[in-house]
Amino acid sequence: MQNRHLELSQVGIDFPTPKGPFTALTDVNLKIKKGEFISLIGHSGCGKSTVLNIVAGLHQATNGGVILDGCEVKEPGPERAVVFQNHSLLPWLSVYKNVELAVKQTQKGKSKKDTRDWILHNLELVHMTHALDKLPSEISGGMKQRVGIARALAMEPKVLLMDEPFGALDALTRAHLQDSLMDIHAELGNTVIMITHDVDEAVLLSDRIVMMTNGPSATIGEVLEVNLPRPRDRLVLADNPEYNHYRHEVLTFLYEKQKKVEPVSNYKKTKQKNASKDSDAA
Repeated sequence: MQNRHLELSQVGIDFPTPKGPFTALTDVNLKIKKGEFISLIGHSGCGKSTVLNIVAGLHQATNGGVILDGCEVKEPGPERAVVFQNHSLLPWLSVYKNVELAVKQTQKGKSKKDTRDWILHNLELVHMTHALDKLPSEISGGMKQRVGIARALAMEPKVLLMDEPFGALDALTRAHLQDSLMDIHAELGNTVIMITHDVDEAVLLSDRIVMMTNGPSATIGEVLEVNLPRPRDRLVLADNPEYNHYRHEVLTFLYEKQKKVEPVSNYKKTKQKNASKDSDAA
């Protein structure tokens, strides 16, 4: 892989609240090489989506910043495409028209033929050319997500940002899309940053897994390099000791090093209070 082209340096962000600033992130430092596949994982509320939004230019960091190929990221741009958990397709446009809209916004100057060829090429990458004229309401959730990925790829982004892109899908559809994503990444070599809550997904897809500490003031706790050869076959890896070692490392971080303290319910509080009174009376 080539030298790093994306760098997060001392990134921190505060959000205003009625009680004063809430520090969501602090001192997030990460250097990413071109073509790397990075997964962000951590408990809910640890700031994963906030990190992604800062890289996308949707949020401005309070401290530090993001550099992409020597330029500071200050706003959204076509070199950074986002795929959300919700496909975000325009319901009144066909599959073809949804991708065409992105191409016309970012690939100006293409002839009609070149535009059509490019749209078909990206739909072919996600195996959706058979549904060109269908509306989003006429295709499945997995198909909608494939179109969302095709639309993002059609922008020719340097960095593909994915916020739990398969989180709402059933297990079988999710597995098929993971395999498709690995094939696309192998062919295009985009840099990918993906948020996931799925440990197996993170190990299967990633070159490195970035594990976030719990918020507030969340930051990067550990970074795990996944040195499994590519292409990766999920069935072969299921019994691979190295694969299971990586799974264990992530699970250990999430469920031992980052144990969440659950709030005591009102029922438990009342019970504890009554028990205390009984003890005092005795």
